[in-house]
Amino acid sequence: MSNLETRFREAVEEVRNAPSDGPYKPSNDDKLRMYALYRQATDGDVQGKRPGMLNVIERAKYNAWAAMQGTPRDEAMQRYVDEVEAVRKQYG
Repeated sequence: MSNLETRFREAVEEVRNAPSDGPYKPSNDDKLRMYALYRQATDGDVQGKRPGMLNVIERAKYNAWAAMQGTPRDEAMQRYVDEVEAVRKQYG
């Protein structure tokens, strides 16, 4: 496993294990960017049918992931790690 993959997995675990009442409070936009980068890094380009307009949250997630189309896996992993570090610095 490369250093980047290790840092990516650590960043994913940090986000997953962040207590909801802790100081780590990423905005919805931060969460959406991290979601899209995570999906691009783990699953590649967007797949499946775009959710309908009434399914606002899933549609926003799909659109964010679709915006990452063509981003290489390593770049998506690095951008995810950078995003988590930026949120950590902002919220301490």
